[in-house]
Amino acid sequence: MNRPIRFVSVFAALMTFALLINLTYSAVFRQPGLNNDPHNTRVRDAEYSQNRGDILVGSTAVARTTATDGHFKYLRTYPQGAEYAPITGYYSYYFGRTALEYSQNAQLTGNSDSQFLQRVTGTLSGRKPQGGSVITTVNAKAQNAAWNGLAGKKGGVVAIDYTTGAILAMATSPSYNPNQLASHDLPATQQAWKSLNTNPNQPMSNRASKEIYPPGSTFKLVTAAAALESGRYTPDGQVSTPSSIVLPQTTNRLGNEIDCGNSTVSLTKALENSCNTAFAKIGMSLGQDKLREQAKKFGFDNTFDSDVPMAASRFPGDMNEAQVALSSIGQYDVAASPLQMAMVASAIANDGKLMTPYLTQSVRASNLQTVWKHHNTSLSQATSRSTAQDLQKMMVSVVQNGTGKPAQIDGVTVGGKTGTAQTTKNASPYAWFVGFSENPHVAVAVFIESSNTDRSEIAGGTLAGPIAKAVIEAMR
Repeated sequence: MNRPIRFVSVFAALMTFALLINLTYSAVFRQPGLNNDPHNTRVRDAEYSQNRGDILVGSTAVARTTATDGHFKYLRTYPQGAEYAPITGYYSYYFGRTALEYSQNAQLTGNSDSQFLQRVTGTLSGRKPQGGSVITTVNAKAQNAAWNGLAGKKGGVVAIDYTTGAILAMATSPSYNPNQLASHDLPATQQAWKSLNTNPNQPMSNRASKEIYPPGSTFKLVTAAAALESGRYTPDGQVSTPSSIVLPQTTNRLGNEIDCGNSTVSLTKALENSCNTAFAKIGMSLGQDKLREQAKKFGFDNTFDSDVPMAASRFPGDMNEAQVALSSIGQYDVAASPLQMAMVASAIANDGKLMTPYLTQSVRASNLQTVWKHHNTSLSQATSRSTAQDLQKMMVSVVQNGTGKPAQIDGVTVGGKTGTAQTTKNASPYAWFVGFSENPHVAVAVFIESSNTDRSEIAGGTLAGPIAKAVIEAMR
């Protein structure tokens, strides 16, 4: 009789011990994940009864919380609405959180490790919990220039301080008003959600960093980098620029958008005039492995630890020669976000060092004490210093003498690369401009998916270049 009792006692003790271990594990290790899970209704209801911290651009709140007399004690509001939507995201009872509202949720609710001391002292003093404020890296003037430049267009703009990785502007158009989803009128938020998601213009798509598109001739910067890194090409070395070439194993011809001389020119001149045939031949001579390796060094086929919402850009694998030729000029199955192409320009401008992009500069607790600061990190050495400096000069030549002239700014050294990417026969081509300026230290990518511009007049330099110019000028 004693033996069964002992067995049951030991079993009960083991189960109790296992339960205690599980509770301890959940409390210590799973708590942050459980608190940030938007499906956790208990936490969600508690958050709506808490003063959530602001998201700040300078000293201006682009997301803030106001007290209410309703069922929920606090309402999340977005004073600038659609302009900052890709940065703030939304905070919605039914639809969760996105962008900084998601990635910095622990800081905004005051539940982060960095605010532990404030939570303890608040509890001891009887104060109600209050979230911390997130101070962003965004430059308000640059953001306004990007937003205004996209007016009437569909596309995205990203600007980065290439010395640090700080996001200075991130705009997308069309956009949406996060207030519609943050409302306490829950049936209205459901209707708004349905309307936004069925809108053919897809206003909730973050075209600046969460969508990828054919980058067109802006990708020639990656091909040029691979060429220079190989040691087989130099900026002044001659490359062949036939008026057209027949793509291998096909009857299809690839031509140049402008006259490239049907002869040979320097690699710099080929970049100035964006000669398709020259870069297709260079890409085929280097081979897909070299191109892919270089693309990955710039960040393609990868995401990284950051508070910037992003999608991985793509460089295709297992290609034939014709596909390699097209990929070398940013066509075939190459796809990149404006954030990715801004990173390419950023690494070149920063002497080959690619910094990790980020949006949060610091966090300030409710007592105004800074409890967290960002520390800059390097993502990769995308090219050697000498290759980057050669590319800088080549890109400056593009703006001074080539297709990037609309981005010229008096008294400022600007380098760039234009792109016009073909999509389908019935759709307008995409217009791109990526570039950098030496003072201010900024890399910019502008992508225009569509606009009211006549199809024959769509070009990266004329359509996207002036927007990049306006963003740079706004920070002078």
